[in-house]
Amino acid sequence: MYQTWSDLLFLHWRVEAAALQETLPNGLFIDTFDETAWIGIVPFQMRRVRPAGLTAVPWISYFLELNVRTYVHDRHGNPGVWFYSLDTNRWLAYKIARTVFKLPYFPAAMSAHRDNEGFVDYHCHRSGAASETARYRYRADAGKAQEATPGTLEFFLLERYALFSHDPVLKRIYSGVVNHPPYRYRPAEVPQWDTAPAIWDGLPDLSGPPAHVCVADPVDVSVFALKTVA
Repeated sequence: MYQTWSDLLFLHWRVEAAALQETLPNGLFIDTFDETAWIGIVPFQMRRVRPAGLTAVPWISYFLELNVRTYVHDRHGNPGVWFYSLDTNRWLAYKIARTVFKLPYFPAAMSAHRDNEGFVDYHCHRSGAASETARYRYRADAGKAQEATPGTLEFFLLERYALFSHDPVLKRIYSGVVNHPPYRYRPAEVPQWDTAPAIWDGLPDLSGPPAHVCVADPVDVSVFALKTVA
């Protein structure tokens, strides 16, 4: 599956590792940086989504997505991303991702637009959730984008090239390769942010402002078929 991710905002909070470990299926383990786990909320746009060998279709291939995530490894030490939820405003994407990739997608009413000052105004309201709408307003700081250096927090948070998912009926863990060039990130101005998506997922309270904030330039991505984790 090929796609382009754009208008990427990464918001991250520190969370006690033991609390998050209890939310994972057997066989996955929380990754930590500076002896703490991290929860990320990531709103962005999905563009030109299409299977290998096909072209993008205007209505189907362009939509919004917002994910709540943490960082894990399997029994073999392979690192990746664990998603607590992925909200999208495209029903077909929700159905395909739940069926094919075993990911916890949810349908949502979402909107995003860029104003004259360069800020992205991004709204998300998950179907069936409380009346609250998650709202984000953000733009990149001026300056040159950079790639994360190995060993830094940015590398730990951004440079993940696998996802994990779980089938609770079959009690199987799956892993899929997510291939893209290294993110080019920069600091961000975020006058409005929201922790509602993590609350919808029943996660520990994310009190206070995020401990790390950045935006990333658009990136072309290839997502490969799942494989069962031994």
